[in-house]
Amino acid sequence: MGGGIIGTSTAYHLARRGFTDVVLLERNTLTSGTTWHAAGLVTQARYTWGTREVVQRSLEAFRGLEAETGFSTGYVETGTMNIATSPERFEEIKHQASIVRGNGIEAQLLSVDETLELHPLLNADGLRGSLYFPRDGRGSATDTTIALARGATSRGARVFEGVGVTGVLTSHGRVTGVSTTSGDIEAEYVVNATGMWGREFGARAGVNVPLQALAHYYVITEAIEGLPRNLPTVKSGDEYAYVKDEAGALMVGFFEPGSYAWASNGIPDNKGYVHLSEDWDHLGPFYEQMVERFPVLADAGIRLHFCGPESFTPDGQYHLGEAPNLRNYFVAAGFNSVGFLSGPGAGSVLADWIIDGRSPIDLPETDPARVQKHETNRRFLEARVVESLDLSYEVHWPFQQRSSARNLRLSPLYGPTDAAGAVFGELAGWERANWYAPEGVDREYRYSFERANWFEHSAAEHTAIRETVGMIDTSSFGKLLVQGRDAVAVLNRLSVNDIDVEPGRIVYTQWLNEQGGIEADVTVTRVAEHEFLVLSGPATVNRDLARLRRHIDDSEFCTVADVSGTMAMIAVMGPEARRLLQPLTDVDLSNEAFPFGASREIDLGFGYVRATRVTYVGELGWELLIPAEMAHHVWNLLRDAGAPHGLRPVGYHAMNSLRLEKGYRSWGHDISSADDPIQAGLSFTVKWDKPGGFIGKEALEKIRARGVDRRLVQFVLEDPSRQLFHDEPIYRNGALVGRVASAQYGHALGGAVALGWVTAPDVVPRPWFEEGDYAIEVAGHRAPARASLRPLYDPKSERPKN
Repeated sequence: MGGGIIGTSTAYHLARRGFTDVVLLERNTLTSGTTWHAAGLVTQARYTWGTREVVQRSLEAFRGLEAETGFSTGYVETGTMNIATSPERFEEIKHQASIVRGNGIEAQLLSVDETLELHPLLNADGLRGSLYFPRDGRGSATDTTIALARGATSRGARVFEGVGVTGVLTSHGRVTGVSTTSGDIEAEYVVNATGMWGREFGARAGVNVPLQALAHYYVITEAIEGLPRNLPTVKSGDEYAYVKDEAGALMVGFFEPGSYAWASNGIPDNKGYVHLSEDWDHLGPFYEQMVERFPVLADAGIRLHFCGPESFTPDGQYHLGEAPNLRNYFVAAGFNSVGFLSGPGAGSVLADWIIDGRSPIDLPETDPARVQKHETNRRFLEARVVESLDLSYEVHWPFQQRSSARNLRLSPLYGPTDAAGAVFGELAGWERANWYAPEGVDREYRYSFERANWFEHSAAEHTAIRETVGMIDTSSFGKLLVQGRDAVAVLNRLSVNDIDVEPGRIVYTQWLNEQGGIEADVTVTRVAEHEFLVLSGPATVNRDLARLRRHIDDSEFCTVADVSGTMAMIAVMGPEARRLLQPLTDVDLSNEAFPFGASREIDLGFGYVRATRVTYVGELGWELLIPAEMAHHVWNLLRDAGAPHGLRPVGYHAMNSLRLEKGYRSWGHDISSADDPIQAGLSFTVKWDKPGGFIGKEALEKIRARGVDRRLVQFVLEDPSRQLFHDEPIYRNGALVGRVASAQYGHALGGAVALGWVTAPDVVPRPWFEEGDYAIEVAGHRAPARASLRPLYDPKSERPKN
């Protein structure tokens, strides 16, 4: 649904692949939503690997659509220059130059003189250089949309304007069609490409699509005599603006702070070609900055001051994929003002996804299942989405935290962790202690591409778990209670590992799709014969819950409940963990009596908790699941008893550095639905011969028989002064072979440590991935790195099992 560039692209690419029984419905006219006023920029510098790949697909469409359909897209290759006028911005573009090379994108760091040579209209005052993308361009959003629509109809798709969709028809958790102002239409698939109406349209089918329309500005001057044509687009993040030439004039567009929500109570259904009121009081200071940067603007008259609404999302990332709770309902909305440059590629991805049953690009960051219920709340959206626009052109710092709509979901241990000096970050609405500030240290983030202000404090927490003991408030982790006569059958069908173990055991497992890709990475504790507890990440619990429910047959007796908020959880980890806990309980915690993988209810202090001997940091320890009302008692008990053992509260930054040293995977960062357990080094979890098999087994067996040409490899930089973050390109013997998935500083290993995907030219023996001279490019510098398929820290995993 939706006749903008994304809807028409989806129809076109479906028809191009022979899927011609396609109907596109637009309640007004094509392009009348937000496509008609798109600025037309095509820039490749997105902030994730997957969304850059989407733009690569868009470029293929822009470059080939006219030859195929006979209709022009207006696309011209002009290049884009991201200029830097501050040291922080120049450091950012150096990192960005390296990162985009991992996608094969051409990017050149230019000096001030080189920048001015390419764009002589710039004022050089304060300029430090630029990052130039020579293959970027620009086009006409309206012309491209019409070309896509004509290309779709020429292959048999049908496009109807003036037809509104009033509802989505469903049966047994699957779409069956739509109701329209002209009658019902049966449909096997429905795509919500309704732009800024996506939230309201999704709500009609019970699908959460959190987005909010914001006021968004650009200015077009009168014609400027002698203006060169097709100059590179200039983006100045420090001045919140971009500039491009257009028909002998200049367009100056803004991503300025201080925007505002429009129609947050619901956008009127009959609205098309929306044009909001001018606001020079707001925009004037930002335009004046650009007059200084482009002196030619000083004498140029203004032909158009345009303000049109654009939809933005809480996390600044669009939604592209299947809804978690409604089969065959796909969302393509919330494009944060990059819909034109992403639209042709997004439609191509959706078409392949619908036809092939899986996304051709790894895009966990756009998954609609990441949505939290509170994110569709109007007041939350008004606060958080405005911040998304405010930050669009700011420096994108590592570990940057949002400041709006905070203190929403609080752990039962929020008070004690706050009293201990916690500096909180936010994930999925949860306030989580990322690091702890010692007394006298400011509890704030000071962002940097080098060692951040919290580096040494997180290092001390890391060291405590490696050498003594630490405790981590992990209460935000998702907890799903699965019960019923057929619970074991449901979980075993989903899981690659064997869940049918004795009560009191925990099992680490993956859930796969039919192609063998990893859809979930969880632990399952068998509490009783017909009762299981599934632990998931805070950002993935909703998608895991939906997947569980989706795979319970109507004939099976099995229920699933999200019980995340009913229990606190503390991970007590480190060599001293047993000596700390043993005096606090009557249960024997010895290795013989309480082995690794055991899970039992034990007395602790004056109450009872579920203690599970497992680890995500690579040390001896127990995860304690605690009734929420007893959380303070247990925290205080551990705090007071822990002093002689060197106990420290530990935050999530340290937990991340600890798990990376041990090579433990994180879904959505290191592994996702495009990766299989063999590539990911998780074959040890797969029970090939368990009764009944598992979803994805047939595909995985074919992968095992064929062998793999791609593996997840652990790296540590040889230079201890270098930092890694994510997406940095990996080179082997001088050739680009992959990218970093996630990284942090490994304090026990003495250098930045990362998990990264490496691709070989063909199926190769396992040792190939560890051999050769590896380097990881960081801000233009190739840093030598050591590679390993086994954990570089405690490779035999002896420490957690002693």
